[in-house]
Amino acid sequence: MLIVHTTLPDQAVAETLAQQLIEQRLAACVHVGAPVRAHYRWQGKIEIADEIPVIIKTARTRYAALEHYLKAYHSYEVPEIVAVPITEALPAYYDWVRLESAPPSP
Repeated sequence: MLIVHTTLPDQAVAETLAQQLIEQRLAACVHVGAPVRAHYRWQGKIEIADEIPVIIKTARTRYAALEHYLKAYHSYEVPEIVAVPITEALPAYYDWVRLESAPPSP
C-alpha cells in the first residue's frame, strides 16, 4: 500500500481529480485538503502560491498507472508526486485499499 501526495492549483480541480481516480480504480480513497500556502524556489525565483493538498491511498501495484495519470492530468510543469510506502496498517484496511484500487476485471 502507498500514500501518494500531490498538490493542485484549486479546489475544483482537486475534487475532479479525486472523483476520477476513484472511478478509474487508481485509488481506494482520496483526501482533498484545505488550501495551504506553498513557499518554494522555481527557476531561480522564490515563489508563493496557494495550493490544495491531495492525499491518495492506493495499492503499490497501481503506482505506475497512477503516476502516469497524474502527470497527464496535472497543469504544473513538474508536479509534486511523492509516494510513501506503508509498512504497517490495519489488515482489513490494507485489504480494502488493495481491493478498491485493483484494475477492473475484464
